[in-house]
Amino acid sequence: MNHYFADLHIHIGQTTSGKPVKITASRTLTLENILIEASEHKGIDIVGIIDCHVPEVLLTLTKLVENEDCIELENGGIRFNNTTLILGSELEIYDDACKGPIHVLAFMPSLEKMKEFSTWLSSRLTNITLSSQRIYEEGKTLQKVVKSLGGLFIPAHIFTPHKSLYGSGVTHSLKEVFDGSLIDAVELGLSSDTTMADQLAELHNYTYLTNSDAHSLPKIGREYQKLILQEPSFLELKKALAMEDGRSVEANYGLNPYLGKYYETTCEKCDKKPEADQVKCENCGSTRFVKGVSNRLKELASAIENAKSRPPYIHQVPLQFIPGIGPKTLEKLKDMFGTEMNILHEVPKHELQKVVPEKIVEYIVAGREGRLKVTSGGGGTYGKVKGI
Repeated sequence: MNHYFADLHIHIGQTTSGKPVKITASRTLTLENILIEASEHKGIDIVGIIDCHVPEVLLTLTKLVENEDCIELENGGIRFNNTTLILGSELEIYDDACKGPIHVLAFMPSLEKMKEFSTWLSSRLTNITLSSQRIYEEGKTLQKVVKSLGGLFIPAHIFTPHKSLYGSGVTHSLKEVFDGSLIDAVELGLSSDTTMADQLAELHNYTYLTNSDAHSLPKIGREYQKLILQEPSFLELKKALAMEDGRSVEANYGLNPYLGKYYETTCEKCDKKPEADQVKCENCGSTRFVKGVSNRLKELASAIENAKSRPPYIHQVPLQFIPGIGPKTLEKLKDMFGTEMNILHEVPKHELQKVVPEKIVEYIVAGREGRLKVTSGGGGTYGKVKGI
């Protein structure tokens, strides 16, 4: 068995011809740039690109395979240099069961299956050329179609206040919306971790995923997982999520939930954090609040006993979050040590000291050891690293 880093939620900002895909994403997030960034700069072994249903993206992938710039793997996925691409799609459900927008991820094993899925979606989406579009179909029907094509079905960023399974405030159980037996894993999102999610008893039997939801190239790999696989392919990923044949998630690497944009409840107008049970903002008088993930989980908590044994959840701090590491310093580190995964996990302290100031070295090492002090985020604003 081997160890692989995987980030399974990366958006495409625009197509090769310059047409928008994810409207809120950077236009530098082309398919080609993502593959180069993941393989050569980040050191991510497996990427899930979740806008592969878009016809032009499918055409680009087909050409890359035909030109032998990429190789379609026998066990699923598309290989580019040191990185395997898993073909995915993010969709928004708003049916009679959920009564609120919920984002989900669907992954397909091959180009052929994604093309079939795209064709099926085309009559159910207003604009299939864009990312994260509302699908005019029941959630459970979508699940059945995904499974019939050999795919994986994963609710996305399940606690985020906007467009998620629990975060919208409407759904209290996944069984209200989905067939639980057709869910392969759940994605936690940036403002929660394993301990927080395990407060919900109904999640205890699901594998947890920690992904970046990257809207720009630098954000790729801000959350990820280490997988134990025979090879980096779709079939092996599927086995890991089901914990079959010795395959599994070995560790989750995610932001300290305090660093996430939605950890605490904040005033929608002025971003001030209210006191407990406060119904009106004492700063601006607004009665509208963005409910934080920590508060929402207190409402939902149901677990009486502990969940099954979980892989360790390591509070990873991306290099871009560390004080003193700007673009030039980051490039200097990558020029010397290669990928960000290598810098975060492997490079010895004495080697780092040769390249960057001691204070930055101490931050990187403290990040590895979970010793960084942070302030909490909320209302769409990230938390910050404050010291050691």
